[in-house]
Amino acid sequence: MIMLNKYLDVKPEVAEALAAGKPVVALESTIISHGMPYPQNVETALAVEKIIRDNGAVPATIAVIGGRLKAGLTPEEIEYFGKKGQAIAKASRRDLAVLCARGEDGATTVTTTMIIAHMAGIKIFATGGIGGVHRGAETTMDISADLEELAQTPVMVVCAGAKSILDLGLTLEYLETKGVPVIGYGTEELPAFYTPHSGFSVDYRMDTPQELAAAFATQNALGFRGGMLVTNPIPDAYAMPAEVINAAIDQAVAECKEKGIHGKATTPFLLARVSELTGGDSLESNIQLVFNNARLAAKTAVAYCQL
Repeated sequence: MIMLNKYLDVKPEVAEALAAGKPVVALESTIISHGMPYPQNVETALAVEKIIRDNGAVPATIAVIGGRLKAGLTPEEIEYFGKKGQAIAKASRRDLAVLCARGEDGATTVTTTMIIAHMAGIKIFATGGIGGVHRGAETTMDISADLEELAQTPVMVVCAGAKSILDLGLTLEYLETKGVPVIGYGTEELPAFYTPHSGFSVDYRMDTPQELAAAFATQNALGFRGGMLVTNPIPDAYAMPAEVINAAIDQAVAECKEKGIHGKATTPFLLARVSELTGGDSLESNIQLVFNNARLAAKTAVAYCQL
């Protein structure tokens, strides 16, 4: 499959691991370009890769560089992404063909990371939080492409739940309609990104990486085409008080509406504004939950390869 796509470059280390049946974990690149400032973005990206290695898997940070779909970046390429930052376009499914045709760069979202990971044969992907149904979507129809991708691409996504700037109830309803299983790791409640609690229930609770791996392997063996969403609560030590984060989100959403920001500019604006309103506390929480998800994804990838 790797050789069939002329636009795909798989880093040699990643290709060798996949060929040998060793565990690999995909990582997105939007968190580097749009998630935090330089050099913190580069430091965080390299730290996440190290965590994955320390837990027995090979990291594959995914991006589009010069029109090439990259499954695995070098440290120099991560540095390039970090320095260029928001000058790099966020790339969703609709953008990939144009970026490849034009030979341009693109920062992969959950959607495009899943697509490229699947092309390369990578089964497990760690991220911060997925996109979902935005507040007010009943009139704006602003629904993240992440949900459609989860419905059609067989990659396990390990996250800290949907970003709490979203309508979590409607996001769960949408995933249910699309037949995407939502698993709570060590919890029966959907994590709300910055906090472990949302008040909404997940479909199933699982307590070990082995359980997660077995469920996903079975789903693949059954021939189902979609993915699986694993929601991993942020560690209590880094969780934010619900009243603090919710007040910041409400203010950021109101400002977003006032400024007329919509589409793919919405999430970067809201996350940056929430970080400002919380004095940077939300950014530190964001980093720690990504680390936590990387650990679980690596352990799950190891368990998957042992089946």
